[in-house]
Amino acid sequence: MKINDNLIHDSLKKIFGFDEFKGLQKEVISNIFENKNTFVIMPTGGGKSLCYQLPALIKEGTALVVSPLIALMKNQVDQIRGFSNINEIAHVLNSSLTKDEQQKVKDDVNNGITKLLYMAPESLSKESNIEFLKSNNISLLAIDEAHCISEWGHDFRPEYRNLRLLADKIAKNIPIIALTATATPKVQSDILKNLNIPDAKIYKASFNRPNLFYEVRYKRDSVDSDLIKFIKNNSSKSGIIYCLSRKRVEEITNLLQLNSIKALAYHAGLDSKTRSNNQDLFLKEDVDVIVATIAFGMGIDKPNIRFVIHYDVPKSLEGYYQETGRAGRDGGEGHCLVFYSYKDIEKLERFITSKTNSEQQLSSLLLEEMVSYCETSISRRKYLLNYFGEEFDNNTGDGGMLDDNMVNPKEKIDVKKEIIILLNLIDKTKQIYKSKELTDILIGNVSSLIKSHKLNEKSFFGIGKNYDKAFWIGLIRHLIVARFIEKNIESYGTILINKKGKKFLSSPKTFQISKDHEYSDDDKILTHIKGGTSADLELMSILKKLRKQIANKLNLPPYIIFQDPSLEDMTLKYPITISEIANIHGVGEGKANKYGKEFVNVISKYVEENNINRIDDFVVKTAGSNSALKLYIIQSIDRKLSFEDIISFKGLIMDEFVKEMESIIYSGTKLDISYCTDDILDEDQQTEINDYFMEAESDDIKLAMDEFDGEYEEFELRIYRIKFLSEFAN
Repeated sequence: MKINDNLIHDSLKKIFGFDEFKGLQKEVISNIFENKNTFVIMPTGGGKSLCYQLPALIKEGTALVVSPLIALMKNQVDQIRGFSNINEIAHVLNSSLTKDEQQKVKDDVNNGITKLLYMAPESLSKESNIEFLKSNNISLLAIDEAHCISEWGHDFRPEYRNLRLLADKIAKNIPIIALTATATPKVQSDILKNLNIPDAKIYKASFNRPNLFYEVRYKRDSVDSDLIKFIKNNSSKSGIIYCLSRKRVEEITNLLQLNSIKALAYHAGLDSKTRSNNQDLFLKEDVDVIVATIAFGMGIDKPNIRFVIHYDVPKSLEGYYQETGRAGRDGGEGHCLVFYSYKDIEKLERFITSKTNSEQQLSSLLLEEMVSYCETSISRRKYLLNYFGEEFDNNTGDGGMLDDNMVNPKEKIDVKKEIIILLNLIDKTKQIYKSKELTDILIGNVSSLIKSHKLNEKSFFGIGKNYDKAFWIGLIRHLIVARFIEKNIESYGTILINKKGKKFLSSPKTFQISKDHEYSDDDKILTHIKGGTSADLELMSILKKLRKQIANKLNLPPYIIFQDPSLEDMTLKYPITISEIANIHGVGEGKANKYGKEFVNVISKYVEENNINRIDDFVVKTAGSNSALKLYIIQSIDRKLSFEDIISFKGLIMDEFVKEMESIIYSGTKLDISYCTDDILDEDQQTEINDYFMEAESDDIKLAMDEFDGEYEEFELRIYRIKFLSEFAN
């Protein structure tokens, strides 16, 4: 089925409310309309679902969508229904439905009402369902979470291996669309082979999530207090905490609840009703935090999750990438924090020993990559993207500075000689050894394998003993990322020399690396610099409350009504008619007609009561005649934008910004910055500084610094002085 571009773009706007496609979406959709097999590799939040949803809604017949979790299917169906006035437009068909409910679904498909039918592989394999589907026009088969097909992946599900056979039973030549957010090159080839779609057009978007900040910190004895502090500093934000055991999930949930944090648990030990209820409460923002095993996450599409914490080290980088991908799906901030400890690794290693030999080797390889990620001093983003076969330049790539290793880089050393030693060793030993075995040879450690291969008798044995094992392991990690060497996955991690490595041997050059982490108890959690700006926060709060009321009334998650970016766009443009709100980002005609009336009424009232002048591109409240920068600062602080947002938008450094605020308050204008000072100084500290300024003869900062003798930084004293003078002098 050929389709013109105008119809595709018109449908995107009319159905989903978007003006433009994201990334590769348009190319993918065009390929699907030509009834060609398609393989889509996009990161979480990249817009995979729309790639098959839009064609399904336009093409004749019903699209069959295979998905691994009931919760995920339910969530997708709710979303599609939110864009349509016909609830029957999308259905789930599974064993959780009553016989009458199942028959209703089948009737809607038979009558051509249902455009998307979601099923799990287990339900699809039932003969009765196969016969039912054979009698209908199936427009396409979309396989979501396609990495479940591969035995080399982190989430292998045997029932996924039969999907090609089942598709052929339903009808010959059904166009297949396989989609995944986590697939290494080996997993990608396995998916194509198993589905027998070697002709599939492959669309591979960047795995980079530039809005996410990656951090690893040592899990010290005070980990629980660190956790509470982190969440309190992110008050009222949605977050997920992942644990490896049900017991730990319950312990952490209790800990959070005792500390007045709205949190609930999610794991397989809970009955399905409780799990479903807890998930709904999280989606509807009645609770802020879900503490979960890895079973949670694939089943949700909540766009405004602001942090993902791994209390325990994940088993693989694929799993970690997918779980952190839950954060910041709306393009907003997302902090991804891992608590790392050697004890966690030892527990996982003991668990691996219970598996078969081939499973042990694969699981050990996956865990080794996770350990490498935690201990590396390379940019975590760069390391992660390299694992998925993607090169990244921190200087030019989006989000290049957003990880702890880039914020706090280690001192670099030149390792040209050591690289030559390592590459020559790999070559001399025929490229048949893994990292651990190579490091044993280098430092002269006689293991049973070294002895059986008589490597301890070779002239190169112990050639690198001037350095410890950690150094050589770190160097191997650096060279993998630099593409000098690679791990052969099919032989469970033997090290091979690449073209770049061979070229380096023939013409060595200076090569600098920084040493890997040796974690200690003095490591601190970082606070990354957030980008972007907020709009009218007062109106934002009003709109969120309205959204929550409507969502509760309809028993839907709030983001189904309107997502946060849509609300933010409303607070910038102040739409007061249905046609205006239809042009808001992510709304469209359907949602405007369905939910828009109450929102435009509230916004219209707000505009009138606050005497807001509506301007086409950007609307601000009226203010006095200060300079443009001072006016912006006054308005931004009035709307309680964070300091980081203000300086980021204006391209200032913090010292310049503080000077501008000082100039404003000294001219007699009040600045209420208490919303920020509370984040910088606790109540006792503020009382102490307040008492000082009350009694001091001068507000001179140098005198204050001398008085407190290093107890406070100059920045802290200057910020509180601004608050003090605003309250008492102006």
